[in-house]
Amino acid sequence: MNFLNQPPRFLFFTGKGGVGKTSIACATAVQLADAGQRVLLVSTDPASNVGQVFGIDIGNHITSAPGVPNLFALEIDPQAAAQAYRDRIVGPVRGVLPESVVKGIEEQLSGACTTEIAAFDEFTALLTDVNLTKDYQHVIFDTAPTGHTIRLLQLPGAWSGFLEEGKGDASCLGPLAGLEKQRTQYKAAVDALADPSRTRLVLVARAQASTLVEAARTHTELAAIGLQQQYLVINGVLSLSEAAKDPLAAAICAREAAAIAAMPAVLNTLPLDQIALKAFNLVGLDALRQLLTDAPPVAGIQQIALLQTVTPDAPSLSELVDKIALDGHGLVMLMGKGGVGKTTLATAVAVELAHRGLPVHLTTSDPAGHLGDTLNGTLEHLSVSRINPHEVTEQYRAQVLASKGAKLDAAGRALLEEDLRSPCTEEIAVFQAFSRVIREAGKKFVVMDTAPTGHTLLLLDATGAYHRDIVRQMGAHGHFTTPMMQLQDPKQTKVLIVTLAETTPVLEAANLQADLRRAGIEPWAWVINNSVAAAKVSSPLLLRRAQNELREIEAVTTQYASRYALVPLLKDEPIGVERLLQLSTDLP
Repeated sequence: MNFLNQPPRFLFFTGKGGVGKTSIACATAVQLADAGQRVLLVSTDPASNVGQVFGIDIGNHITSAPGVPNLFALEIDPQAAAQAYRDRIVGPVRGVLPESVVKGIEEQLSGACTTEIAAFDEFTALLTDVNLTKDYQHVIFDTAPTGHTIRLLQLPGAWSGFLEEGKGDASCLGPLAGLEKQRTQYKAAVDALADPSRTRLVLVARAQASTLVEAARTHTELAAIGLQQQYLVINGVLSLSEAAKDPLAAAICAREAAAIAAMPAVLNTLPLDQIALKAFNLVGLDALRQLLTDAPPVAGIQQIALLQTVTPDAPSLSELVDKIALDGHGLVMLMGKGGVGKTTLATAVAVELAHRGLPVHLTTSDPAGHLGDTLNGTLEHLSVSRINPHEVTEQYRAQVLASKGAKLDAAGRALLEEDLRSPCTEEIAVFQAFSRVIREAGKKFVVMDTAPTGHTLLLLDATGAYHRDIVRQMGAHGHFTTPMMQLQDPKQTKVLIVTLAETTPVLEAANLQADLRRAGIEPWAWVINNSVAAAKVSSPLLLRRAQNELREIEAVTTQYASRYALVPLLKDEPIGVERLLQLSTDLP
């Protein structure tokens, strides 16, 4: 593997959700550790599943990996990091300042912005604090899906620049009290990221146009902030040998070859590796040790007889839409792990509703979402938008300057402009845009493609914080409706959890369901996407994958979902109105 040739100390794995970043990062860590190197594997994803891959609980502390003596792992828990951060800031003033002042500081530190800063603080410490990583030859970062990884890697420069220009005042007063102390650390983090002798970035993609375009965008944006040492890995490529007697396998091989041939030119300059699609689930050490090789599976990996699969008797996506359409309007949110197909299914639901003559607004809160590419056309009754963090933040800044700024003198306006340059401003702007979209659902259908799990939960945290603040201000007898109350009302909001029939996606979907229930939001249905078991296959590899799926489909239908749909893997990518309409009904 090119990306493993003389690896530097820091290795980052990033890419669009679902491309296999975690599996490749874990397999790399195991391979280096097996070779005698001491390795620290770090997940910066709020919805980390590194522990699931190894079959252990990791959490926000360094944990040894059983069976690999030189391997240790750490999952940066944003909530735990935020609490520790708050304790560091508030602890020294508790009992010194009046209680009302202390509560004010705690309130300022309660938002998602503080969570982001705290997790980022831990991340930069691993890059710069020699004492934290002195025992390891390699530190491997399994990152969050692309849009949020770019945000994370840009933060050292963003915060350093902001601190150089001035601290601002209102929106980040509490968080910035801690940031000011870390100025030197952030500068050192920028230097480490930009040093090719210390840092290598591995872009992970699938042989699909959308993920390769995303990889090209990531390459360009991160090269612009100094991360020049980049490699490309195309994961899960179906072998041509599987195509001989299987029309579905042949179609998949053809479209993968076409996607690789047509990938953006900027990627052709990068060292390239391809990793073959495996028949087994990538969970456990035996599977991880096989991922980066072309050797046949070893005895430790479960062998499944090549039996012709029977298509499970399951409802189609169209049958779910039948029930959704009965209400005439409402919010439909598709949530789940990155790469399970939320964008495609959200677009398919919106197209199906609009095709029935119902007014629909299709939108996304995913920074890496590309609804237009999936829709690839227009349809009567359907409008499309995107909550673009950069755009909504600029709009919010302009709005605040026009309202509050109009009443200030030159000095006051300058301070306000300085405050609005803070990265914390984005949290407020995105939440406001999210709230506006929710309000539209009272008159039409709003179908939302959400960001991958962890970051959607952070957005819901901000929604919950706003709700609690309104309750405190209005009192128990006030008449009000907050966005969180709308999300908790099943008559107004239907949450569809999207998963694949694989071990890790199903476990993560179950964890998401538990998190939603703790927030008072009851998922309405599950959708199992891209199911090989629901397709007609004869390829030996695809048959093994189909047999593996049956256990996971049974778990969803018997343990987790009160209502569900099964969507088969299709010969053609579901792009364009016609194929999206077929997607909702195409069960062989």
